[in-house]
Amino acid sequence: MARKSIEVDNKHFDISYEILNHKEKKNLIILHGWASSKDLMKNVFSPYLKNYKHIYIDLPGFGKSPTKEVLDVYLYTKIIDAFLNSIDASKDIIMGHSYGGKVATLLNPTNLVLLSSAGIIEEKSLEVKLKIKCSKILNTLGLNKITKLFRSKDVDNMSENMYTTFKNALKEDLSEEFKNFSNKALIFWGEEDTAASFIAGKQIHALIKNSEMISYKDDHFFFMKHAKDITQRIEHGIS
Repeated sequence: MARKSIEVDNKHFDISYEILNHKEKKNLIILHGWASSKDLMKNVFSPYLKNYKHIYIDLPGFGKSPTKEVLDVYLYTKIIDAFLNSIDASKDIIMGHSYGGKVATLLNPTNLVLLSSAGIIEEKSLEVKLKIKCSKILNTLGLNKITKLFRSKDVDNMSENMYTTFKNALKEDLSEEFKNFSNKALIFWGEEDTAASFIAGKQIHALIKNSEMISYKDDHFFFMKHAKDITQRIEHGIS
């Protein structure tokens, strides 16, 4: 594991990362999803695509990349772009799971690989709508501490800045960015995904003109069971 200090918009970020297959010339950059880390992605994908240099990154606020800043997907993208420039890494393939898929898309790689990517705003369930309404009422009454009971499990034990970042994430619609992505994209999805629905995946596929979609009868972390098939398809399907 290594660490690199980055300055973006007069803010300081310490980025934790790990590189495998150092001698290979082409890069495979892998970005994890919300509340995850580079370690999960490395454990899944390190046995494959050995003819690529693997670059695993902890996004700020996760893993071993701490931050006290409030972020959004555009700032995340600027940070990771600055980091890649600092290590002179070309964007041959960028793979992103869930939230990492949004950042991967905005980085505009030569080849984009999306694993159940976030970026399409979906209709909230009645339960979620009721929680939001109750939280707003409690906040109005000055009962802010109680509203923590209504928070998503995705932000359990997270700092206030990351909770605000999470709220930013929920409002980020990347439909136009998907539509404007013109390079090659491979889209992989779990048909039983409840975090990023299969319908959302089909929408992204329709928006990205030069894309191919492959699905599996599995959930949001489908790639943990299907890494071999995914990487074989990447090897034969990229430009």
